[in-house]
Amino acid sequence: MKHEIHIIYGDQAIKMTRALLTNLNLEQKLDREMLIGIKPNLVLDKPSDSGATTSPEIIEGLIQYLQEYGFKKIVIMESSWVGGNTDASYQVCGYEKLENKYNVPLLDLKEEETVELNIEGMNIRVCKPVLDVDFLINVPVLKAHCQTKFTCALKNLKGCIPDSEKRRFHTLGLHKPIAYLGKIISSDLVIVDAIIGDLTFEEGGNPVKMDRIIAGEDSLLIDIYGAELIGYSKEDIKYLQIAEELSIGEGKLENAEIYEYNTGQKSSYDFKHSRKIERLANKIIAKNACSACYGSLIHALQRLSDLGQFDKIQKVCIGQGYKGKKGETGVGSCTSRFNYSLKGCPPSARDIIKFLENVNK
Repeated sequence: MKHEIHIIYGDQAIKMTRALLTNLNLEQKLDREMLIGIKPNLVLDKPSDSGATTSPEIIEGLIQYLQEYGFKKIVIMESSWVGGNTDASYQVCGYEKLENKYNVPLLDLKEEETVELNIEGMNIRVCKPVLDVDFLINVPVLKAHCQTKFTCALKNLKGCIPDSEKRRFHTLGLHKPIAYLGKIISSDLVIVDAIIGDLTFEEGGNPVKMDRIIAGEDSLLIDIYGAELIGYSKEDIKYLQIAEELSIGEGKLENAEIYEYNTGQKSSYDFKHSRKIERLANKIIAKNACSACYGSLIHALQRLSDLGQFDKIQKVCIGQGYKGKKGETGVGSCTSRFNYSLKGCPPSARDIIKFLENVNK
């Protein structure tokens, strides 16, 4: 099923996940002694109905299916974004309940040993437990991203690297290292949570019901399908183009075999990414900004726009590229030498709002 895409429609996540795995005959592809790793997207501590994180019900359906077929070596692994707390994400997102109910351990990859690997001339440090599993199930959320426009299977693997490496990815421009990481870490199965996703921000808060789960073995093909579903082409997402050049997967959607289930519950709504980010980003001069910091600034600007204060806001600098440099107005500890600077790594959106209101009086 390498170039197959399977989609099931509806809003009953546990039932849908189990049905999808049955159609995939997943149990026939696995050995009972395999260590199976499950990698959700718990980028921050917000519940899945915000559109930011992977539904615990999809994970529960996956665990139920595996355990009923006798697979007992299962581990859930994740690290939240820089400045985030993975344990808090596990708790708020409902994963601690799964740990207790099904006796499946939760790993905080921020606390784990790392290994540096080289791929095509690029060194990338990866959390070792991800490399130790025999079968990796990648369970991303289909959603927008304020820096890369789109995030799904390939970008979800960024949670498999330490925070220091996440910061370095931003200094490298995100797209190239994301693609190369997908060459190092191969997802054996991708199950996309497209029940609810935020098509404006990766942080959630603008949830859109899409009522579907998407699955397949080819991360690149899944990402291209997901991107097109919300209105992007492969050419709009640079890391997808690089991934195709690296032969990570099939780059042509027309070569995919697509299977659909529960089509009677398929929404006729045409999902499209929001263009709010483009307007808000006009106020930002970013140089190698980390996602958490950039996301907080975007949210703050959105709130200031809601309050009718957006037009008077002057340009704001943000990112690691400003370390040790002088300037006028900056957000984040990296801009500490600016005339007006808000410290924090990352600062909260609430603090940014207050800061920009004072600076732009």
